[in-house]
Amino acid sequence: MNKSEVIYQGDLRTKALHINSSSTIITDAPVDNHGKGEAFSPTDLVATALASCAITVMGIAAKNHNIDIKGATVTVVKHMESNPRRISQIDLVFTMPHIKYSSKEKSMLEHTAFTCPVAKSLSADLVQNITFVWHD
Repeated sequence: MNKSEVIYQGDLRTKALHINSSSTIITDAPVDNHGKGEAFSPTDLVATALASCAITVMGIAAKNHNIDIKGATVTVVKHMESNPRRISQIDLVFTMPHIKYSSKEKSMLEHTAFTCPVAKSLSADLVQNITFVWHD
């Protein structure tokens, strides 16, 4: 079991503490919702968590199959809606390293990304657009 603690620091800022590692994350409300936007917003963290989870489980699969994905990046774009205010869409673009991947490797890595635990935990109403840039 992982445990964390979130402390409200005032002025729409929080500090999250990961108990096991003592690492911290600061969040701010976004500018379009009364905040300063000086750090990730909570909804930014949700979108970023999707990308981080997908690439982490891809890394696990890659390691298990002796595939190199070191240097892969994910660009994250979060779309918000109002009424109610919520994340309506997350766009992820995976840019893979300049390595020749087989079609089987590509398929396995893409499937792994689409089925990561965060992707499976988010609302079915949330649009998740996931694309890959392969350098063949």
